[in-house]
Amino acid sequence: MNYISEKANIGADVKIGRFTVIEDDVIIGKGTVIGNNVTIYKGSIIGENVRIDDNAVIGKQPMRAANSIFKDKSEKPPCRIGNDTIIGTSAVIYAGCIIGEKCLIADLATVREDVTIGDMTIIGRGATVENRTKIGKKCKIETNAYITALSEIEDEVFIAPCVATSNDDSAGRDPDRVRKMKGPVIKKKARVGVNATILPGKIIGEDAFVGAGAVVTNDVESGKVVVGNPAREK
Repeated sequence: MNYISEKANIGADVKIGRFTVIEDDVIIGKGTVIGNNVTIYKGSIIGENVRIDDNAVIGKQPMRAANSIFKDKSEKPPCRIGNDTIIGTSAVIYAGCIIGEKCLIADLATVREDVTIGDMTIIGRGATVENRTKIGKKCKIETNAYITALSEIEDEVFIAPCVATSNDDSAGRDPDRVRKMKGPVIKKKARVGVNATILPGKIIGEDAFVGAGAVVTNDVESGKVVVGNPAREK
């Protein structure tokens, strides 16, 4: 049995599976297909011909631990999901997200609050995109990649499986670290190989290539290839 609010606005030819919850003021465009046991929180805006698979959660408000360094407890605005996008099984999309058209957010992926994702970008299975990150168009963020908060990823970037990024040079020890935090900046068409690690605030230049397993401790110039630990030009 479903719970669908009378205040939801559901377009023509929308298909909804069993045990799904759709809260107040949700907007769902025509032709969208929603699986079983999906939760869509209040105000979420879903485009046309979107597919949302079983157990996905859309529009979840963030939570804060008692000792969290992030003190903003205000309610985030509804998330927006563009036309023709696919949301996989058990994916979690937080409130405040804007996801473009023809994207794929794969099974078990998590997209945190205040993230923007451009059209035709893929977020792979089990990948995590943390809060206040910007991702451009036609990117591929592959399986189990970790994109830290405050990252900037431009168009057509490739990030291989199990890449790790970071944003805190103090590793949690600086009491003023919130002000100093900075994720990496990955420029247009750059590529990052499997299991690479990018340290806080580092810039990967346009069309640069970071080799598999590399540890990026310095900026990488546009068009350069770097490998090793620490990463050096090949």
